[in-house]
Amino acid sequence: MANEKTEKWTRARLIPVSGIGSEKEAETRAASAFLAVLSVVRDLTVALLSPMGASRAAKAVVETFTEPQFTLDGKKVRPDGVIRVTYGKTIWTALVEFKTGDGRLEADQINAYWEIAREHGFDAVLTISNEIAASPGSHPTDGLRFRSNSKVQVHHISWTAILSTAVMFKVHRGVDDPEQAWLVGELIRYLEHSASGAMAFDDMGPNWVSVRDGARDGALRKSDDGVQDVALRWDQLMRYAALQLGAQIGSDVQHLLSKAHTDQKVRAAHLVDSLVAASPLDGVLRVPNTVGDIEVAADLKARRITASVNVSAPEDRGAKARCSWIVGQLKDAPAGLMIESYAKSVRTPVCATVGSAREDRDLLLPDDKREPTRFRLVLTLEMGAGRKTSGRKPGFIDSVLGLIAIFYGTVVQTITPWTPKAPKIAGPPSMAASVDDDHDDPEPRDNPPPVAAEVRPIPMPPIGGAF
Repeated sequence: MANEKTEKWTRARLIPVSGIGSEKEAETRAASAFLAVLSVVRDLTVALLSPMGASRAAKAVVETFTEPQFTLDGKKVRPDGVIRVTYGKTIWTALVEFKTGDGRLEADQINAYWEIAREHGFDAVLTISNEIAASPGSHPTDGLRFRSNSKVQVHHISWTAILSTAVMFKVHRGVDDPEQAWLVGELIRYLEHSASGAMAFDDMGPNWVSVRDGARDGALRKSDDGVQDVALRWDQLMRYAALQLGAQIGSDVQHLLSKAHTDQKVRAAHLVDSLVAASPLDGVLRVPNTVGDIEVAADLKARRITASVNVSAPEDRGAKARCSWIVGQLKDAPAGLMIESYAKSVRTPVCATVGSAREDRDLLLPDDKREPTRFRLVLTLEMGAGRKTSGRKPGFIDSVLGLIAIFYGTVVQTITPWTPKAPKIAGPPSMAASVDDDHDDPEPRDNPPPVAAEVRPIPMPPIGGAF
């Protein structure tokens, strides 16, 4: 047996990253590895495919195939894979297209797969790449033929979403079967390796510097090159941040959009207007069971990024005690965290850093000492200016992700929302009298039956008399 102290041992891996010599090879290996794991680990297929219409049944059979061949308009067409989920007489089938690295999905190719799916009665076309859609349910590729009411739908999942889901199950929720847990772990290890081609969101795009500087100088116009691209990448960054935070805490974090902004064109127009007007780019993350939504803003003009959350004040105590309640839950928060205290019907808050409020709670009260009804907690940091992550200069993406991690870890997750106490019975509960059909109980003396009052006629004045 080899001596572990003197010789280097390399653990055998199910999906090795060594030997990947081209982007095409990385794509083929990632596709095969993912599809193989998908056919075995049912928890993963339910999480990824059931929102697209596949059966959620635990005993459903999942079959996966690579590089099937079809004919379209006399030409051979070969998607990267097929997924088939069968439960009883119900069969859900999807064609799959993979891209790794910087590979971009092409509308003509996806539309061809969509036509094949229609001809063969399949249910969906699924695309997987490093591209991140700007909003839930949207697709990062323009020019697709399908509509929301099409029988064959086109869905997209980023490698980041797949990795985040796998980590969520493996690390936080747990996979009961030890062999399946090992398979998920091998998939995670592979996708996290730089050679796999499943990259994180790490680039604000080639137009970042010009748009960043134009916003600082107030010289941007809607028609400028790159304004639309940077606006799109901001929402992609927000979705990536939601996926990353979700993987860290083991929960489904959502990039929340208003009803109007679920229309991608409306949302893009809003962000473009914000850039041109030198207003902050905005985003909202919702984490289940927390005190409130995390609001994120990036002010390119001021080079500042901000995270904030609103907290309702407790209603069962006085003004100073309410301030003590919020400060007491921020023991780990950075001293520079700003607390904005709002009294009822007041738009302008009283502000103090948590560091100052720890020393003097009165700093959070107005001059008339009125009780605050809510607090807004705000953390502001310098914005990284670099286009990419891990570069010579601090990256914009790094700074935004770092802000969210700090704000959630030291502020949001530490706060327990106030809830009113259950109302109490004023006195001891009275016991209902028992009923005994065999005995006639005497009438209770403390609750006699009502006695009819004597009716006396109301005296009427004589007719014709004075009133």
